[in-house]
Amino acid sequence: MTAFGDRLRAANPRRARARRWLFVPYDQLHDGIGPLAHEPAHELGIVLVESRGKAQRRPYHRQKLALVLSNLRHFALEQAARGVAVRHVATDDDYAAALLPLARELGPMRLQRPAERELRTELHPLVATGALVEVPHAGWLTTTDDFAAIGGPPWRMDTFYRQVRRRSGILMAGGKPTGGKWSFDAENRRPWRGTPAAPAPPTFAVDDVTREVGDLVGRTFASHPGTLRLEHLPATAADAERLWQWALRECLPHFGPFEDAMAVSSSGLFHTRIAPLLNLHRLLPARVVADVLATSLPLPSQEGFVRQILGWREFVRHVHEATDGLRVAAGLTIDQNVLRGDLDLPPAFWGTESGLHCLDHIVRDVWNEAYGHHITRLMVLGNLATLIGVSPRQLTDWFWVAYADAYDWVVEPNVLAMASYGVGGLMTTKPYVAGAAYIDRMSDYCRDCAFDPKTTCPVTRLYWQFLAHNEERLAGNQRLAMPLRSVAKRPAAQRRLDAATARWVRATLAKGERLTPEHRPD
Repeated sequence: MTAFGDRLRAANPRRARARRWLFVPYDQLHDGIGPLAHEPAHELGIVLVESRGKAQRRPYHRQKLALVLSNLRHFALEQAARGVAVRHVATDDDYAAALLPLARELGPMRLQRPAERELRTELHPLVATGALVEVPHAGWLTTTDDFAAIGGPPWRMDTFYRQVRRRSGILMAGGKPTGGKWSFDAENRRPWRGTPAAPAPPTFAVDDVTREVGDLVGRTFASHPGTLRLEHLPATAADAERLWQWALRECLPHFGPFEDAMAVSSSGLFHTRIAPLLNLHRLLPARVVADVLATSLPLPSQEGFVRQILGWREFVRHVHEATDGLRVAAGLTIDQNVLRGDLDLPPAFWGTESGLHCLDHIVRDVWNEAYGHHITRLMVLGNLATLIGVSPRQLTDWFWVAYADAYDWVVEPNVLAMASYGVGGLMTTKPYVAGAAYIDRMSDYCRDCAFDPKTTCPVTRLYWQFLAHNEERLAGNQRLAMPLRSVAKRPAAQRRLDAATARWVRATLAKGERLTPEHRPD
């Protein structure tokens, strides 16, 4: 007997036979989308599956596992309380094996099209035989027609974003973008120097169901990495609402200007931290966009938030599905490693000290929180991995297991395509790489580092060596024309030192050893 089992038995409707049944995947946990939103609760039943086989497929962060399991169980209780019959299955098998006998017992079950390619592939045999009947996923804000309208490949988010803005009328006035600009990104690049104060993330009451999930994760997935912090885990519909109201009140008024800033004292600054709940659909994208549009927020903050949800989030899911998970485009196989990154992911990403304070601090934050905002991911973790030539696939898989909001449809475009430039110009215009000056300008990480960003930090030499090493592959890229010309003019002695520095950093980090200023090449 368990607390969750007892509560579900007590809440479940007594008569549950003559129902229309739905399978609800782990990332569709909301009754505001799909059949649950439109059909009477007393006529419906849902099947929820906890697959430990899925959870053990990769060494997922324990906080991520607890987030998914606790939300799934609370969703079960919430639906039972409103009269929906609930069948909850815990299995060591995959989802298809768990659902097949239930389909035989209950009849064909509907499901909204899964967001994850991995789950779609797993369930395909059941869909093909009619055991599962797929209906459209109602949680998305855009359609395949929106995506098709921009042409491609290659695809560009800015083009997609403008198309969706025009079609929807969001942040539009008289056929033109509100404020006269499609994007205020250029104005949202201020470093944060301590004011205004960064808000502390909320904590949540830990009930018996969440505590039970924590015990399960600690026991069954003890070998998985990451700190389990149940009080930082929004598990119920009320928790999700509370997090969103905190974000609206405390974060979004200052989000825009400091969107790209990074700081030792706050892993999130003014970012909302709602991505894990959006990707589980505990918060609905349509709702959060509508709420932001209804506020009197400064336009740069308003537009910056809308662009992340209506623009980038929707764009990457379309690219992922259109390419079968970045495998095929226009009938041709996609090269997933155009820059030929061949270094195994260094131990520093698993917590071994590298000697680079920016990297070490962010990695500690990730394993402590299963979180980090998009600039720490892109311009520190992704940047450094790309500069030293880490395998794009290994980097992508690490992001997949480390972050609470990572699923294949979002992590592969964001890391395999963008952060590592693994698929080249398919959906981004250039590699997102930078030297120490960028990290120093946008953060305070360099202040406590053994390396000086202006004189001894190896990141700048890594940047120049990256460009030199990839000159032929990047030739013709207009966004890199100026730095590539600078590389060509770089004195031979400096180029030799750049190459020696890159070899030193790669070898040192590959061995799990610490970089120190006194050992750098000179």
